[in-house]
Amino acid sequence: MSALPQLAQPSLEPQAPAWLLLVHQLPVRPSNVRVKTWRRLQNLGAVAVKDSVYVLPNTPQAREDFEWLKAEIVAMKGQATVFAADVVEAGAREEITRAFQKARQRDYQAIAREAQRLLWRGAANPGRSPDGRRLRRLHALRERFARTQAVDFFRAPGRDEAQGALDELQYRLKRGGGESGTPEGGSLMASAFRDRLWVTRPRPGIDRMASAWLIRRFIDPAAKFCFAEEPEAESTAVPFDMFGVEFGHQGDCCTFETLVRRFGIRSQAIERIAQIVHSLDLKDEKYPMEGATAVGQLVDGLRQLYSDDRALLEQGITIFEALYRSLAGGPAERNPAKARRGRLSPKAAR
Repeated sequence: MSALPQLAQPSLEPQAPAWLLLVHQLPVRPSNVRVKTWRRLQNLGAVAVKDSVYVLPNTPQAREDFEWLKAEIVAMKGQATVFAADVVEAGAREEITRAFQKARQRDYQAIAREAQRLLWRGAANPGRSPDGRRLRRLHALRERFARTQAVDFFRAPGRDEAQGALDELQYRLKRGGGESGTPEGGSLMASAFRDRLWVTRPRPGIDRMASAWLIRRFIDPAAKFCFAEEPEAESTAVPFDMFGVEFGHQGDCCTFETLVRRFGIRSQAIERIAQIVHSLDLKDEKYPMEGATAVGQLVDGLRQLYSDDRALLEQGITIFEALYRSLAGGPAERNPAKARRGRLSPKAAR
């Protein structure tokens, strides 16, 4: 009697759910809790599927974002739970995807309208040089566009139009003589920022690690770092890579690039690191990705290894010191006189 043919065994590997859901309930008081939570959800790019139920694509970053927000809600005496889920109704996935696209499309359209409004103001005064207010508004719109692009998970319509409006506005301002191509204020003296406490957002990634390394090596050799979700008005700590601060994203520059420009740091190694950080942080294909992918994988690995933010940041600083020495080609470029216009202390050049 012949043996029965073997049937193929179904795969027992579970498929990861496509979505993450945050279900929350907020206390009635204080009244600003609801506004604060809503703003955080908007910044994360989450969309509402029901009252108090928000969704994000199921990615490690989204899980981290929702878990942080859950902790904040609980700390404010609210309740929150994060679920991983799939949809079973036909077409429901497409409906959720369209909801994300519509939300980001509205963001892009608002940016384009504001850029067009600023263009119209310039056209109404053709002989007038652009004032600082319009330049600051352009930088703010660039940062807003970068934040929107970071949470545009499904390539929403309107992105190219918003980008084109911003490029046109920048061109007009340059032609009017008001845009120098560098952030406001010119070069700063590193000596004014020595022995300071620097504050940034928790769970440092590529831009914050690189910026902390740059600060400690070229600006403040004794720099100490702490973490907060938002800068405190009364604090003496210097904020960086936080929303709406001086040392953050400016125009189409990441925080590392802003610090390089503001403090006049110059070298080929610094320029290449800036390109790597820009490519990984902004993902805009402005620079070649050669070498950047490996650096990004190292940073991702560190984030998995270290749960303590201070330890994570220190390890990131070590990674960028190693990268800098490799790109500098040995001790020659570690001479501070070659790395920036001003002189560094011997401690900073080690």
